Amino acid sequence: MQMKMNYETQRLELKVLPNTAAAQVLQFYLDNQKIFEKYETDRPKQFYTEKYQKTLLQCEYNLAVKQSAVRFWVFRKENIAQIIGTISVQDIRRGFYQSCVLGYKFDHRFWRQGYARESISKCIRIIFDEMKLHRIEAQVLPDNIASKRLLMRLGFVPEGMKRQSVKFHGVWQDHEIYALLKGENPS
Repeated sequence: MQMKMNYETQRLELKVLPNTAAAQVLQFYLDNQKIFEKYETDRPKQFYTEKYQKTLLQCEYNLAVKQSAVRFWVFRKENIAQIIGTISVQDIRRGFYQSCVLGYKFDHRFWRQGYARESISKCIRIIFDEMKLHRIEAQVLPDNIASKRLLMRLGFVPEGMKRQSVKFHGVWQDHEIYALLKGENPS
């Protein structure tokens, strides 16, 4: 089955966006800049420009067509003009591995409303049922308690620590590894 570019849940729409949505994406990042930057690598200065986001969206769209990587943007059905989150499926490995790495971030104004769980649950079904992958990994900073709880509720199992795996703002950070195998997801 070929993966689609748009999906729905009860309350949400998940979409792979064309580069014409650069202004929406930029606004999402600007609205959450202080929170997101704590958990991400340093960004180039031009990241917070519409031109940069347009280029990035085009690249992401091309990767999604090839199923090399996929980024879904999350919208509430009641307001499809406002992005409330994004879920990425990266490092897709075929062959003997059939695995990927899941990433996500949500607008702080929409935390603790079940939107992350609802949209990630849908994404998990896409990964296993449509992309035919066997294993999903997620990497979490040890102090990100909310994210670890979310992963556990989704059925992910802690597997250990990747020591000093990513450099954030000049400092090497450890990440805890969580994984979910096809057939384990309780949602």
